[in-house]
Amino acid sequence: MNGLGTAVGGTGTRQDQDRGWGFFAAWAVVGGGCALAVLTLLSIGIFVLPVAALVALLLTRFSGWQRGLPGLVSGLGVPLLYVAYLNRGGPGTVCTTSGTGQTCTDEWNPWLWLVGALIPLVVGVVAMVVVRRQERRGVRSGA
Repeated sequence: MNGLGTAVGGTGTRQDQDRGWGFFAAWAVVGGGCALAVLTLLSIGIFVLPVAALVALLLTRFSGWQRGLPGLVSGLGVPLLYVAYLNRGGPGTVCTTSGTGQTCTDEWNPWLWLVGALIPLVVGVVAMVVVRRQERRGVRSGA
């Protein structure tokens, strides 16, 4: 077994490799929950953080759970991606008109939020791809 397979847990078998993206998605949920908890600490954050911690604890009960840890990094970008979406009309004052009146709101620059979201998303996916490629090399070589 190569050093990477040992570091990330599991045996490096085909079944472990197939479960890798599932663990990635689950850890992304944990990362997104943690980021959401920090961003909304004074409102719902105190309720979101225990749920994210519970999901993380449950994930550690499965063999090979470490394999998807790069998803934790990617998950940090998900709430930021949502903020970018909410500010898609910005930057500046955005007014919407309905049949009963007009509402104006100030929106931030969505591109800054989008860049802030894409950096952890891409870093996590790239890290996961690198880990999986190194695991495949270890399985093929029989190490």
